[in-house]
Amino acid sequence: MRKHGSDDFSDFSDLTDDAPRSARMRRRGGFDDDPQPTRSGRLTEAERARLARVRDDAYTKAQELPPGTDRWSTWGDADQGPAPRPEWLVTDLAAADTELGVLKTGKEADVFLLERAVPGGASCVLAAKRYRSGEHRLFHRDAGYLEGRRVRRSREMRAMGNRSSFGRNLIAEQWAVAEFAALSRLWTAGAPVPYPVQRDGTELLLEYLRGDDPDSAAPRLAQLRPPADELRDLWEQMVHALELFASLGLAHGDLSAYNTLVRGGELVLIDLPQVVDVIANPGGPEFLARDVANIASWFRSRGLPEDVGDPGALTARLLTAAGI
Repeated sequence: MRKHGSDDFSDFSDLTDDAPRSARMRRRGGFDDDPQPTRSGRLTEAERARLARVRDDAYTKAQELPPGTDRWSTWGDADQGPAPRPEWLVTDLAAADTELGVLKTGKEADVFLLERAVPGGASCVLAAKRYRSGEHRLFHRDAGYLEGRRVRRSREMRAMGNRSSFGRNLIAEQWAVAEFAALSRLWTAGAPVPYPVQRDGTELLLEYLRGDDPDSAAPRLAQLRPPADELRDLWEQMVHALELFASLGLAHGDLSAYNTLVRGGELVLIDLPQVVDVIANPGGPEFLARDVANIASWFRSRGLPEDVGDPGALTARLLTAAGI
């Protein structure tokens, strides 16, 4: 298992099967390309392994947990965020996690507040983003975003295309893998995104972005009514962020004032499971143009001059930065 972020979020190597074709045929009584029976709720291998670890912890460690905590730290079993790691992050395997409540519910994932602490020692508060199971998620928008993302086994590709229970679970895991890898890549490049702490199955642990009040989360851009000078500064920050994304060949894919936070006067872009490779995805330039149109419209509605927030000019600038 990798212990760091991957630079290629379209390569899902943990879903491959390198066993000889004849051995696979003997195990299942057929070849990979033969039709497979539908199995309701079938899990990916990675998710099955994660759930097995959770069960083991429940049986063997429940009595040892510090009072009031919910589980031991999963840091040692997860894909870990990029180095150098922030000083505030607790990586001690003796730490335990405690659920503090729900931050946000959504169509595709729920976000919880979680404290990771060493008993009597260091602690940190994290955002735990948990993708919903295949039976509860909406997939009407998946097809366009998944262009350019591939798994190596034809059976998985068919299952994803047919939206079987197995396929939906694969897609859910792809969202988590893609978001974690993209955040790792963007954070390393200096983009304004939350630090990706770890990925364990379909759960992401992310930096919790506090507001000016340490007891509350950073506000969404949509909640603010900044004066003209602050609005212009926030727009320039947004342009810089989008240029950095484009220089890496990426577009946010669903950018708006609702998935942009403002912490201490600085923008932070969040919610990136649908991040788009503007080169590999045939619709990449259209996704990028839509991002620009959405966010430019919000800024113009708050008083940004139209010549400053011209979406056509910015889109052309970003396509050039992406090498298109």
